Amino acid sequence: MSMKPILLVEDNPDDELLTLRALKKNHIQNDVVVARDGPEALSWLFGDESLGREAIAPSIVLLDLKLPKIDGIEVLRRIRTDPRTRLVPVVILTSSREEQDLINGYQLGANSYIRKPVDFPEFIQAVRQLGLYWLILNEAPPG
Repeated sequence: MSMKPILLVEDNPDDELLTLRALKKNHIQNDVVVARDGPEALSWLFGDESLGREAIAPSIVLLDLKLPKIDGIEVLRRIRTDPRTRLVPVVILTSSREEQDLINGYQLGANSYIRKPVDFPEFIQAVRQLGLYWLILNEAPPG
């Protein structure tokens, strides 16, 4: 059985690189699909005929909140209101310290909210724990 990909939704190239390095350093073998804004994330999740892109069914969505065009909160809202993606685990992975972002994320159905550690070794540890729980220990719903 092949592993489902991880959808990383991140507009900051440095944070994207750090996340990809942390996943690799923790031996997480899932392919990673990167979306750099809200519309691109939605096109990966729901498909986009104009791009010839079929929808993917990710094992998890790692979602930044501060995104261009469509922000992460709206992406989360659309994920949770569509029956095709309603049950996909969504982990908000953000540098936001705003309490309202935390509240909004959970109210809209985020499975977890992680503030990105500034220190790279701490970030690697956070990604290790995230991967261990969501990709190995957690039993995902069927489909």
